[in-house]
Amino acid sequence: MQTMKKFNPAKTNSAKINLLEAFDNSFPQRNYLIIHRANEFTSVCPKTGQPDFGVITISYIANKRCVELKSLKFYLQSFRNEGIFYENVTNRILDDLVGLLKPKWMEVKGEFSVRGGVNSTVIARHGRIKNENTR
Repeated sequence: MQTMKKFNPAKTNSAKINLLEAFDNSFPQRNYLIIHRANEFTSVCPKTGQPDFGVITISYIANKRCVELKSLKFYLQSFRNEGIFYENVTNRILDDLVGLLKPKWMEVKGEFSVRGGVNSTVIARHGRIKNENTR
């Protein structure tokens, strides 16, 4: 049986953050939406040790940097054996990506599979976009 690692949701894990890479945004003057969807996200319930499955959708308006997709894939896969609640993992992903990219706006949405008849969705946001029609 594989041992589950408990993740401290209040503290950034530098080994995970080191998996993430960024590249320069070619259009930082433009507010355009980038959406990445990971359909096979897995982590572990810290109470039961059972696997949790979900879809993680990361939407953001970049500032000067964008996340590199291969590194994002490895970062998300690093949660596979972590004992962490839905709320914690969604907010941790947001905090780690905001720290790396410093986007104008970002949303991380975790849609987790039904467990015990309950479906859970957690949405965490960073920043606010001003209406471009108002100066």
